[in-house]
Amino acid sequence: MVQPHSVESQEQVVDTMIGLTRLSSLQRAIVAGSDRMELCLALRRRGFMRVATPASSRIPRGQHAIGLIAGQDSPRAIEAALAEISPFLSTHAAVAILIDSGESDASLKIRMRLQQMGFQIEAGVRCRQGLVLSAYRQGFARMESAA
Repeated sequence: MVQPHSVESQEQVVDTMIGLTRLSSLQRAIVAGSDRMELCLALRRRGFMRVATPASSRIPRGQHAIGLIAGQDSPRAIEAALAEISPFLSTHAAVAILIDSGESDASLKIRMRLQQMGFQIEAGVRCRQGLVLSAYRQGFARMESAA
């Protein structure tokens, strides 16, 4: 049975992710994590129809402007989800990640992984379910061509 406070806190997370990434209905978004289907449905209820998961997307070619990762996942699972959606993200993509508040060093590990992937962390917002961290990738194409 779904408890009212969990629905409320999920809505808070979705609203926070939308606000931090500045997601618009014209942008493509890709979602991952253990709560990806709930997140996908919540976004579609709000009118965001260009939402996909890595499994439902055809070919990873940098066509998504926004990446969202949600779920009560371990830092390793979040890193795996980041690696999974990375090929689908454009060179100037934004991501928002829900990090479980129970993981004390998870935030630091995720921050380091984001920086390794060319993202610059912009903000972190506390929600009932944990910390929503947002980051932007600027000039990633130049980094890839230099490597």
